[in-house]
Amino acid sequence: MIVIIDYGMGNLRSVHKALERVGFPAVVTQDPTLIGRADGMVLPGVGAFKKAMENLEHLCLVDPILEFIRNGKPFLGICLGFQLLFSESEEFSLCRGLDVFKGKVIRFPFSLPGAPRGREPLKVPHMGWNSVRIRKTNPALEGIEEGTHFYFVHSYFPVPRDPEIIATTTDYGGEFASSVGKGNLFACQFHPEKSQAAGLKILRNFGRLAQP
Repeated sequence: MIVIIDYGMGNLRSVHKALERVGFPAVVTQDPTLIGRADGMVLPGVGAFKKAMENLEHLCLVDPILEFIRNGKPFLGICLGFQLLFSESEEFSLCRGLDVFKGKVIRFPFSLPGAPRGREPLKVPHMGWNSVRIRKTNPALEGIEEGTHFYFVHSYFPVPRDPEIIATTTDYGGEFASSVGKGNLFACQFHPEKSQAAGLKILRNFGRLAQP
């Protein structure tokens, strides 16, 4: 059983439908008992980091999520669910995250450090299709080729303290970490559920990992 965490922050139905399409039915839930019994977890999300953390705390979901990750079961974070894994975010005001990974979520500046001079100022949010550069192998990325395009919608992105966890990077005025992977955990800034065949491939890979 795969659980999709419902904490009131968007795109649950599209993730649910995409998993069903690749043959892995899932349950949308806030129930800690059901979460504890699950074989795989998806933490999706669209919206503000601070509000997301408030919702998770209000629903008493922080500890069940962290316990699930510690138990080594397959975990997939998507968009805001990717950002929440980090120590803190600067969105609106500094806010603590789940602190699974050390690092800070920051807003896109007009240009990223190391970007070539003369580039046009970035449009924020970063919205639309963009490609990934594969930095390290991960079971969730099986069959994904260098340069594959995925769909992005975000104004903030994490800066991991440990570069070894970065699975892919994406160029938007300069390179940023577009996914991370470590052990049982894979999380991405892009939306696999909105990324057509390539995104469905990632969801299928995750579903296979979550099979008991």
